Amino acid sequence: MTVRVRGLHVRLGGRPVLRDVSLEVPAGSWTAVIGPNGAGKSTLLRAVLGVLPSDGEITVAGADLAALKPRQRARLVAYAPQSPNLPVGMTVFDYTLLGRSPYIPHLGRESVHDRAVVAEVLDRLDLTGLAGRPLDHLSGGEKQRVVLARALAQQTSVLLLDEPTTALDIGHQQQVMELVDQLRLSDELTVVTTIHDLTLAGQYADDLVLISGGRVAAAGTPGEVLSREAIEEHFGARVRVTPGPDGRPLLSLERP
Repeated sequence: MTVRVRGLHVRLGGRPVLRDVSLEVPAGSWTAVIGPNGAGKSTLLRAVLGVLPSDGEITVAGADLAALKPRQRARLVAYAPQSPNLPVGMTVFDYTLLGRSPYIPHLGRESVHDRAVVAEVLDRLDLTGLAGRPLDHLSGGEKQRVVLARALAQQTSVLLLDEPTTALDIGHQQQVMELVDQLRLSDELTVVTTIHDLTLAGQYADDLVLISGGRVAAAGTPGEVLSREAIEEHFGARVRVTPGPDGRPLLSLERP
């Protein structure tokens, strides 16, 4: 499903955070939103999700998200936050089952089908052996996979991930990014992530959107966006940009 954002404006506490942001994420593709701290990256995802008041137009497969009820939106778009609330004592299975909430009637209980969906998702993410383990007994990498599992249990076609590699070591970062890419291809998901690591963004995403000062400063392929000049201007960093074996840009810091 294609995601389109047109003329998006978001104010928080009376302060403009996003100004006239427009972007398009083709169905089945992966777009990474990058930018310096405080640029409005996470705000953009939450606005697309519909949990923040905004002006402008946001559509998924042509459907105006603002016109949909929360349960309807949750059947189109799933979201994995950067700092999720992981209830102490709740098991991995029960937390993942929360992703089925848009399909469970009010005051109703989950169905056999709902539990089967959760079991399948846990199996795909290699979490079956942890299904009965409390969330507070998981490692950082395991928690990231469980948060992703809850989002996948919603069975949407659009997946929003806010900094999915935060606080992970390099090995777990690669595992999460590879897993997202595999799921995108196998399930034909449209993926939008925010990410701090510019090299990771350039290695995995089809397109990048650079947000700076609440506006879109650049958009295009990783090779088009990750230029030495753009990174110095918007991140205040001096880097060397070289093409990797597959032509995607690799970044390394330059010492003065």
